[in-house]
Amino acid sequence: MSTYHTGRLIDHIHLITHDLCASRRFYAAVFAVLGHEIKDDDNHMFSSDEFNVSTPEDVTIGKTHIHLAFQANSREMVDRFHAAGLAAGGRDNGAPGDRDYHLCYYGAFLLDPDGNNVEAVWHGPSERSIDMVTVTQGLC
Repeated sequence: MSTYHTGRLIDHIHLITHDLCASRRFYAAVFAVLGHEIKDDDNHMFSSDEFNVSTPEDVTIGKTHIHLAFQANSREMVDRFHAAGLAAGGRDNGAPGDRDYHLCYYGAFLLDPDGNNVEAVWHGPSERSIDMVTVTQGLC
């Protein structure tokens, strides 16, 4: 047996599709096998675990194929993320600041070397039910 810990590094993932109907069919089928549901509207679909898919017209995340958001513990951490990414060759895609996505949303966006939109986000003061999940893996 092995034990590992997992927390919430990934805040959300957003993929861009040029055929929302085909993506909806694909993800609904594979998520059904995994026990997850897809919720959707005309331009966007998502799951309960912060997985999102939309068309390129979704201007909130830009025109990249992948939007990956990491959780930060504070505004200062978001600021440091942005500065470190720029210093390491990333390109600015949205300076640190408040966003109107929801109350207390503070984020910064960078384009990685491949042009993917990478974000750090702090959702404001909160209390977690637990810091991380401990998984004990059984023998196969």
